[in-house]
Amino acid sequence: MHEAETLPLTLDCLTRQSMDDFMVWICVNQPDDWWADPGKKAICENNRQTLDYLNGLDTLPIKVLDRSSPGKGWSSRAYGVGLARKTTMDYINSFAQVDDLIVSLDADTWVGEEYLENVLEVFRKYPKAVALSNPYYHRLTGDKYLDRAILRYEIYMRHYVINMWRIGSPYQFTALGSAMAVPVWSYRKIGGMTPKKSGEDFYFLQKLRKTGWICNYNQSRVYPATRYSDRVFFGTGPALIKGSQGNWKSYPIYSHILFDKIKEAYEKIPELYLANTETPLSSFLREQFKNDDPLGPLRDNASSAEQFARAFHEKLDGLRLLQFLKSYHDAAPRRDEENLMDFMQAFFAKKLETCFSSHEKALFCQLCFESSSVELMDKIRNLLVEIETEYQQNDRP
Repeated sequence: MHEAETLPLTLDCLTRQSMDDFMVWICVNQPDDWWADPGKKAICENNRQTLDYLNGLDTLPIKVLDRSSPGKGWSSRAYGVGLARKTTMDYINSFAQVDDLIVSLDADTWVGEEYLENVLEVFRKYPKAVALSNPYYHRLTGDKYLDRAILRYEIYMRHYVINMWRIGSPYQFTALGSAMAVPVWSYRKIGGMTPKKSGEDFYFLQKLRKTGWICNYNQSRVYPATRYSDRVFFGTGPALIKGSQGNWKSYPIYSHILFDKIKEAYEKIPELYLANTETPLSSFLREQFKNDDPLGPLRDNASSAEQFARAFHEKLDGLRLLQFLKSYHDAAPRRDEENLMDFMQAFFAKKLETCFSSHEKALFCQLCFESSSVELMDKIRNLLVEIETEYQQNDRP
């Protein structure tokens, strides 16, 4: 949608791939009633331009799903990136072979020449993996306001997922629709994607994770676009818009102590299988499920401790854990910078010593996301990338 300028760059990446056994499916989409909306006319014409460009392209094997031309767009009630991604994947699934791979990109994404070959190698190495959540990295633009916003957002995302790795959560993935792949057999196993208006990538990977192991490492990164965007309801683009206006309330740096509470509950799973034992999550779960023993049904239906543990993690999934973090963070908020510093000093002090000079450490101790230099924030981002990569590389099914 509205990608006539960026799509050729993404397709150029695909023409340069080191393998050629693939088909490119492109869904050009918008609500149909936008054609009658003067405020949306520019998007409609941009999509028409994209379709004209694709119709004349002969450098790639391309199939186009036109959900943009008059009479072919979405209804005014059901539309969005989730529906576009689901429609495309469902169409692919209707003819694909069971061992084919569906690789999801966005129309403003850059990948290296060996990306598809390396994705294929991941699934050759781990044939039972239900999905790949591919490593990502946002390039800086030279616009200090935009760069500061994307670095702040990446620090939030990487801090979150590193803590999920650290406590042993099964939901230690970062969901980006532009950086994921799934075997057709796995897609069919879960009945496909749920068409959310935004966040469909998160719900998709969470649904998959409940059926098996997701690989989180590939030696090739995906480079999503660094730009403001309001075409989805939440995600990177809207986060950058909000952040540039000083509103980061939806993307806080949670205290590592809250993650530790989840870890403590995980450690009590064997006890919870035997009896209704109190954990740091108990009051939250009682409130959420309106039940004095919310895990009772799991205990009654589990024939073994292993089965109970699986059911526990399905009930306390990634969304539920995020709700816990938000609830308790809001009850006792601290500055994001303080939470980040406490986390790094508690668990990665040696890395700080190794990677940061004395001057940089002093600047880090005085970190302010609104005024610290882009260079310092990029240094922090890259250190988190290094930590996250180590977790990804050491993970096994």
